[in-house]
Amino acid sequence: MIAVITGDIINSQHADTEVWITKLKNLLAKWGNSPHTWEIYRGDEFQLKCSIDDVFWRFLAIKSLIKSQENLDVRMAIGIGEENFSSEKITESNGTAYVNSGRLLNDLKSDGHTVSIKTSNDSLDRDLNILLKWSSKDFDSWTMATSEIIHEMIINPDNTQDDLAKKFTISQSSVSQRLKRANYELIVETNQYFKKKISEL
Repeated sequence: MIAVITGDIINSQHADTEVWITKLKNLLAKWGNSPHTWEIYRGDEFQLKCSIDDVFWRFLAIKSLIKSQENLDVRMAIGIGEENFSSEKITESNGTAYVNSGRLLNDLKSDGHTVSIKTSNDSLDRDLNILLKWSSKDFDSWTMATSEIIHEMIINPDNTQDDLAKKFTISQSSVSQRLKRANYELIVETNQYFKKKISEL
């Protein structure tokens, strides 16, 4: 069983494409090779496959990266399922994970939410989507500064608050306040809960 994230950038026409697309490519490249593991297509859409264990953390890494760019946000559909056919290009691969993710992105575009998940289990979907709706009220309102800090913590979990203070040239107490405002500890707990629930599929 695998996870597939299909996403698109919100407000991409109002931003400098070169800046966000370069950052997104660099991030996706940490997790595998294009176009087998990930691909950016149609200008502002992308697809990534990963293990079900990693999917919530990767969704958040992408979310925080895009939210740290001015005026940008991102919509993501998480599909969990099988991969029946693995092509050289992820966009030509097939299986329930891909179908669940692709169809779900179309639904998201019409219902106004920024993240949703589809698995083979309807009651699990209901539980996790309520969790995602609540938590994304928080994620969607992150400022650029909060997003930067969250992104660093996700990509480099061994960072201390002192490391972050040096990197962003702010005080350690400012780092602490930003992490508190972003409910970082709760995000870590949510990731653990997410992994546990999906592993029961």
